Amino acid sequence: METQEILAKAEKLNVFYRDYKKSGPTRRQILFDVDLDIREGEIVGLVGESGSGKSTFAKALVGINKDITGNIICDRKKTSMIFQDPFGSLNPAFKIGRILEEPLIINGGYSWEERRKKAKEMLLKVELDPDIYDRYPRQLSGGQRQRVCIALALINSPKLLIADEPVSALDVTIQAQVTKLLKRLKEEMELSILFISHDLRVVYNMCDRVVILKGGKIVEAGNTDEIYFSPEQDYTKQLLDAAGLK
Repeated sequence: METQEILAKAEKLNVFYRDYKKSGPTRRQILFDVDLDIREGEIVGLVGESGSGKSTFAKALVGINKDITGNIICDRKKTSMIFQDPFGSLNPAFKIGRILEEPLIINGGYSWEERRKKAKEMLLKVELDPDIYDRYPRQLSGGQRQRVCIALALINSPKLLIADEPVSALDVTIQAQVTKLLKRLKEEMELSILFISHDLRVVYNMCDRVVILKGGKIVEAGNTDEIYFSPEQDYTKQLLDAAGLK
């Protein structure tokens, strides 16, 4: 991995949130001196309990969280993101075809026929019937909506996909189908993926490297087998034990 190109990197990253109370605004630190890189062709798992700062890191990487110190290197034009709640990510007033074509309209350079063709090709790529093009999000299942979100994230051919808890809202069978799909698309489209999850079982089957986050700090990082079979930190051992993996 060391010889592969770094697609995204955080150096000594600190992220802050502002809380607005009657007594006035306060500034609360969420991430502390985080160093993390994502290299070409790999899937990195970012693992931690709820509130550990996983989503905060992702949002800082793509520029949503702007109150930061430290350095971020990331080509955001070549980075896309999918979220935990697929229904909340899709405009309920638009049909699926219109939703998928939106990034192509924004970027320009496509005729109506070309946009329609590309949108239907992406539906096939995520293993959906192209007829879904004419449906609304409410007419789809949760698994179908998440596949549409994946198609939307990939329609402009990014190099880095940030997947923030992409399967946690799905049942176990659909989780397995979606993770298998992501791994296939990673190979076909030469993607790198930052896979954020609290589910260590899913992460083990998905990721090349794993980073453990606790209270906004990285406590352990390494290749997947090292983390799962030879963890060094007590917190990592506790997470594995709680997941029934030790």
